[in-house]
Amino acid sequence: MSEETNKAAEEVQQPEENLRDKVLNAIKSVYDPEIPVDVYELGLIYEINLYPVNNVYILMTLTSPACPSAEQIPVEVEEKVKAIEGVNEVTVELTFDPPYSQDMMSEAAKLELGFL
Repeated sequence: MSEETNKAAEEVQQPEENLRDKVLNAIKSVYDPEIPVDVYELGLIYEINLYPVNNVYILMTLTSPACPSAEQIPVEVEEKVKAIEGVNEVTVELTFDPPYSQDMMSEAAKLELGFL
């Protein structure tokens, strides 16, 4: 591939990567009110997909099916991602398969919560 072709490919991919970063940052601003770690670092986000025309699909879970914030957290994730300029539609799907475990937390979350 020529250098010009590579630059063109990078320019085409860059906006999507930029959007992915913005989506991640929006998700990282959502916290379970009972835990001082964001939902991404907690491991509650299983999947993030970006589709043409900037539609976003997020598959997530909660720390337990009986989580007191079960209604609030997915709505907050959806609202924060929808607020990103250029995002059209956002779908947040909740699943409990696989069930959440502390093993899904990032190292940073485990440190923050005293598990390491």
